[in-house]
Amino acid sequence: MVHKELAVWKNSIDLVVGIYSASSLFPPDEKFGLTSQMRRAAVSIPSNIAEGCARNSTKELIQFLSIAQGSLAELETQLLISKRLGFHDDHESQLLEQMDHIGRMLNSLIKKLG
Repeated sequence: MVHKELAVWKNSIDLVVGIYSASSLFPPDEKFGLTSQMRRAAVSIPSNIAEGCARNSTKELIQFLSIAQGSLAELETQLLISKRLGFHDDHESQLLEQMDHIGRMLNSLIKKLG
């Protein structure tokens, strides 16, 4: 399976771009806090999809897709925290919709492979 051909990987890349854009508006004192955590969690999603696709077994692919799901849940939590802290407003609903869609795609792919 080639990760660059997967819609879930492409959508995850778009999510990373959205998270970088939204987090660029965070206060400067969050550069090494929530901004960094959110960006790392976001990047982890397509990275784990790609790594799983590069592995030699379906079992390993499913494991890395599950890790991507965990990073997605982590990112959702961080986005909700940043919203409650008043760091953004307009980006949140669109990003949450993207995350929900990616989550459904990951679930579907895992079920298909399993």
